[in-house]
Amino acid sequence: MANDVYTVIVGGKAGQGVKKAGSVAASLLVGLGRGAFQMDDYPSLIRGGHNFTVVSSAPGEISSHYMKAQLIVALDARSYALHREHLAPDGVMVYNSNELTEAEGIGIAMTAEAKKYPMPDLRVGVACPATVCAALGFDRERLKTLIEQEYRRDLENNIAYANSVYDAIYPQIAGRFKLQPGEGRRRFLSGSEAIALGAVAAGLDVYLAYPMTPTTSLLHFLAARGPELGVTVVHPENEIAVANMAIGAAFAGARAMVGSSGGGFSLMEEAVSLAGMTEAPILFFLASRPGPSTGLPTYTSQGDLRFALSQGHGEFPRIVASPGTVREAYYLAAEMLSLVWRFQTPGVLLTEKHMTEGTMTVDIDPAGAAWAEAAAPSGSGYKRYLDTPDGVSPLLFPPSPELIKWNSYEHDELGITTELPDISARMADKRFRKGEAIREYLMNKRTINVWGEGDPVIFTYGSTTMSVLEALRAGGIEATVVQPAYLEPLPVWELEKYKGRKAIVVEQSRQGQFASLLKEKAGIEAASVIRRYDGRPFEPTELAEQIGGAI
Repeated sequence: MANDVYTVIVGGKAGQGVKKAGSVAASLLVGLGRGAFQMDDYPSLIRGGHNFTVVSSAPGEISSHYMKAQLIVALDARSYALHREHLAPDGVMVYNSNELTEAEGIGIAMTAEAKKYPMPDLRVGVACPATVCAALGFDRERLKTLIEQEYRRDLENNIAYANSVYDAIYPQIAGRFKLQPGEGRRRFLSGSEAIALGAVAAGLDVYLAYPMTPTTSLLHFLAARGPELGVTVVHPENEIAVANMAIGAAFAGARAMVGSSGGGFSLMEEAVSLAGMTEAPILFFLASRPGPSTGLPTYTSQGDLRFALSQGHGEFPRIVASPGTVREAYYLAAEMLSLVWRFQTPGVLLTEKHMTEGTMTVDIDPAGAAWAEAAAPSGSGYKRYLDTPDGVSPLLFPPSPELIKWNSYEHDELGITTELPDISARMADKRFRKGEAIREYLMNKRTINVWGEGDPVIFTYGSTTMSVLEALRAGGIEATVVQPAYLEPLPVWELEKYKGRKAIVVEQSRQGQFASLLKEKAGIEAASVIRRYDGRPFEPTELAEQIGGAI
């Protein structure tokens, strides 16, 4: 096992508890102090189809999943057929013998045993953690504790079923894999959870969203924990209502964030421009998936980069950022909420399904998050759009004896509608100065992340960063990895130092949108662009070969 990486794949139909089974397997590995990464793959189906979860772990850092697995648990015939090629040379295939009569590996009558209990289709998934416990040499008491923690509903039957699978598999697989433990215990978070918690740490008051994969997981997380986190969660009738309600919430003084994917964010375009004109501090969370239109609704992509950079009609400053790791997702969400309030302009936190639903071990200092606050008025005679040197006006909220007027029409400093050319130009200049102020502010902040040294220089962004870092570990490749956290404004002041060096760009778009952005804004032209655009994230060993070929 390269780098002592240990991978478990569990596959089955939607409705068999595949994702839960993978999460429980991950918790076992994290409990050993190991680093872990979980990737869930599923079609847009409630029942049937083929779902699978990959959990990879290592004693130290690991930032993506590996498709060569030491243990595969196939809950149905399709999973066996699809994942046979993913079995590592030292691996073991455990399959449902009620679905297959002739197969290589260890057959267990998972379905027949599950039918002894209520809800047999869902219960079959419990076979996975029972098998993992046996494969790692854990005793039945360890398994019982795990089931008590993870499968509390109908607990007695879950324990009985898990024990029956464990007893059947243990004599054939007992302690097959001896894993090196890691150091300490870390948090196991998805990108959505990290983004939600980062925004909460920055002072988030209200989260508004209409369910749309792959942002729905964040909506569910905050809806379940909103009261304890002090966040009001609203699910309006559509995405247009989501964005407009967020602007109304900001007018009342609430720190608001909205979430959507490509199709839903398209419906928000007019509201994004409204936020630009009213100078409303709204954080838009955009999680990309393959398009156009419905595309591949449950898969990953970076095809929305240009869309995010230019969302909204007219000219106004936008801030666009994209986290490269789950850890960074926490801090960047907080910083973005802080920035949109500091500069009173819309911002887009751009990410992808591989980030939002990818789950990994992270070390986070909650106290390290930024705090969102706005410029307060001073003196008398409040002007909502006071023309200041940096373009940032004071914010005042109702109830107040002062006139507080936000206006979608062009306006004067008080917010009163105007069509006079000199005032219109003055207000446009005011908004433009905010863009310059944002750039100057970010020049004193950390805007790019760099790993390694030497040539080539590999440029990437977003969740692809996790794949690149793991590919370098898998392939033993020495290189410099550069990941801009901010895409608008693009930190060219940091990127200029890499001009003239051999550059490789790794991204998940057919057009090479990130590569063209680097060329256009920073004058960096890639010698090679490694693309993947089939909806699946890069696999580290395959990506390592591609990088090696490009070097």
